[in-house]
Amino acid sequence: MSFKRSLNKVEGLFSARKKIEKEIEEIQKLCQHPTKSIKSIQERLDSTTMVIRYVCNECSSVIGIPNHDELQNYLKQ
Repeated sequence: MSFKRSLNKVEGLFSARKKIEKEIEEIQKLCQHPTKSIKSIQERLDSTTMVIRYVCNECSSVIGIPNHDELQNYLKQ
């Protein structure tokens, strides 16, 4: 595969990712977040640091931070 062809493929992948991210954002914005769970998730997309947050079971949006007691109960599981 030539350099130019590789560059075009990368640009296409970035474009597809941007379109997918926008679609996910729209779904999450419209979601009523009917149910939630405490989960360990990446702090940021580019991070290896894990954090514990409330996440919507329907759209996977981060919707809150558990309090101290909820966090302790989660960690006991």
